[in-house]
Amino acid sequence: MQALVVVAHGSHLNPDSSTPTYRHADTVRETGVFDEVATAFWKEEPSFREVLRTLNSEEVYVVPLFISEGYFTEQVIPRELRLAEFDVDQWDSDGTSASSTTLRATDVDKTVHYCGPAGTHDAMTDVIVRRAESVTGDDEVGEGFGLAVVGHGTERNENSAKAIRYHADRIRESGRFDEVHDLYMDEEPEVDDVSDHFDTDDVVVVPLFIADGYHTQEDIPEDMGLTDDYRTGWDTPTEVDGVNIWYAGAVGTEPLMADVLLERARDAGAAVGTAVEEVREQTRAGAD
Repeated sequence: MQALVVVAHGSHLNPDSSTPTYRHADTVRETGVFDEVATAFWKEEPSFREVLRTLNSEEVYVVPLFISEGYFTEQVIPRELRLAEFDVDQWDSDGTSASSTTLRATDVDKTVHYCGPAGTHDAMTDVIVRRAESVTGDDEVGEGFGLAVVGHGTERNENSAKAIRYHADRIRESGRFDEVHDLYMDEEPEVDDVSDHFDTDDVVVVPLFIADGYHTQEDIPEDMGLTDDYRTGWDTPTEVDGVNIWYAGAVGTEPLMADVLLERARDAGAAVGTAVEEVREQTRAGAD
């Protein structure tokens, strides 16, 4: 038997924080390729510490639904799952290339394949592009458009910005959009000045956050000038300094995100059959 466990941050304050995690887990569950699909959270129940004990499967694939490598993926999650032999060097990562490592949990008789975060997988690039398609309603969006990939940014964890730059670079190299820039909330270049960074008249803004919350629904829209008060909402697009801003909201809410979870597990050795292709087709059909 094989199980998938999706681990996420969750929130005591935002009841919608866990919603994308549940939805993506449901999508994977419906494929039927895992005997069990479970979710666990740092700030909600069930907790990281308990989740392995709820499973009957002996083979468990754990995928962190986090954007970047860092404190939670390297310290908190392995500790709470009691993966005592985990060492971040086992990932052999430069900050964006963590794959997976196979370990034994110390208090349950299970083989645990601990995967790198969903946010640094190459398939995440496709989710960002799909988010741009969703907000514009155009499956061919790109020509005549700029794309801003937005992250939190922090001097405390350099990997936070690395993940944002990684995907922005990949999309830029694809040549799909006229311009692609990575922008941040807490470091330069800042998202506040989004219109200053583009020559195009239309810019899609995709924040690399797992769930919509304080940052994506309050801070960023107000900082960009979409609205003076987030409670009154904003138009899509909204013209700011002569530029049409198409604000997409958190990338983690895009249904295609379920594909990234499957690809992470498949890369770690999970038998998923044609589920990746099925989910890609299903999520696009649902959006259309």
